Amino acid sequence: MTKYMIGVDIGTTSTKAVVFTLTGEIVARHAVGYPLIATLPGMAEQAPLQIVDAVLETIGVAVRAAAASPDEIALVSFSAAMHSVIALDARNELLTNSITWADNRAAGWAKRLRQDFDGHAIYRRTGTPLHPMSPLCKLMWLRHDHADLFARAARFAGIKEYVFFRLFGRWLVDHSIASATGMFNLRSMEWDAEALKLAGVTAAHLSAPVPTTYCLRGLPPALARPLGLSVDTPFVIGANDGVLSNLGVNAIHRGQVAVTIGTSGAMRAMVERPYTDVSGRTFCYALDEDHWVVGGPVNNGGNVLQWVRDELAGAEAEIAREIGIDPYDALTELASRVPAGAEGLLFHPYLAGERAPLWNADLRGSFFGLALHHGKAHMVRAVLEGVIFNLLSILPAVEAVTGPAEHIVATGGFAHSALWRQIMADIFEREVVVPECVESSCLGAAVLGLHALKLIASLDAVGSMVGATHRHVPIAENAAVYARLRPIFMAIPRKLEQEYLLLAQFQLERG
Repeated sequence: MTKYMIGVDIGTTSTKAVVFTLTGEIVARHAVGYPLIATLPGMAEQAPLQIVDAVLETIGVAVRAAAASPDEIALVSFSAAMHSVIALDARNELLTNSITWADNRAAGWAKRLRQDFDGHAIYRRTGTPLHPMSPLCKLMWLRHDHADLFARAARFAGIKEYVFFRLFGRWLVDHSIASATGMFNLRSMEWDAEALKLAGVTAAHLSAPVPTTYCLRGLPPALARPLGLSVDTPFVIGANDGVLSNLGVNAIHRGQVAVTIGTSGAMRAMVERPYTDVSGRTFCYALDEDHWVVGGPVNNGGNVLQWVRDELAGAEAEIAREIGIDPYDALTELASRVPAGAEGLLFHPYLAGERAPLWNADLRGSFFGLALHHGKAHMVRAVLEGVIFNLLSILPAVEAVTGPAEHIVATGGFAHSALWRQIMADIFEREVVVPECVESSCLGAAVLGLHALKLIASLDAVGSMVGATHRHVPIAENAAVYARLRPIFMAIPRKLEQEYLLLAQFQLERG
């Protein structure tokens, strides 16, 4: 009798597998990290074989930790990061690493797509904003700037496609990952002919699109045994991590907005049909035929606080480690010593360029308003506030589709900080709820798997699996301060667009 389900999330910095009961309680989990390869300016790659090994290790260790027998596992279902591209030859040998969403080397082609190739029309059909993260832009870059390599390639795939090929020997892409490539028509649910032409590929170069509920069986015995699974264990192809995170926190109805801050960040809301923004501000990705997620991702989340820890507050972080305190707790305690608004200091967190809603890879970070009365504590608080202000800038585009956001469901590493959660409530001027289950993408994948196997009647079953651990309501005094600073924060990036471009060019020349 089956007792457990497994959600696997193939992420940017690690892969994790979580064993849940069929009612959503966590039984065991395991994660394996891997490095980002960034030896050239704008480069952000990963080794595909390393990620395949991580998937196998995490599943096997989690199953053993749960003391689960093969016949007790109902399913394994997958979540994965979007926008990766791997080039392979006719023998399915790797020609490149996995070029991740964070890779910025296609920036020039993203601009050309926008300016010279009616890229906005492609966006309106495909739902993927015009940005170097897009696999369409990556393929244009490879085609024109690495023509020899491109000519040798017989196939282009994302990381989850590569994992499933290594497991089952088939090239498949779920509709959710496909809808984040910039080459998948959201209305026809097929590859978009004009986008493929610009990329220089045909459908034969790409994986076969299948629904997110598509299920495979027949895991080779040599893989099944060390994983502790049966050869007949259903593997559900699943969806991308963004839409599954919404499912995993039960933000699947209007009025519910999910905000995640991990290494990067995102804001997402669910709608019933495909929708693209007339101004190109938001993405639209599929969950299933009745659920689509609109929203915007940001490049700058917890990675910015890590930069602060390492570059601005190294001494404080080291002291914290010596006395057994988490360095991030020490940083947020430092930030709590100054009032909301950091006494007029703003921080624009564009250390890695930016995606939504500006979609400008040339943006750069800056402190604005720095004065003699400001100290390190002000700077740390301004960084925490700047990340939230930046996410708030996406909300108008999301609400234009979904209507007013009644409350915010917050997830990600930032949710461990009470101060950062309260800053979000104050800046957003809305209640912020942190769900009990922190493994939202893995839970979302597992619930989608239950639906795929018809073990639940609808995705609404997730509501009984998601509790709440924290609730924050806005503090009126703080909210009033942020309301004064908000328009200043929002105006600066648009006023300095040309200056950002010139500075980015200068940095690239010196890189």
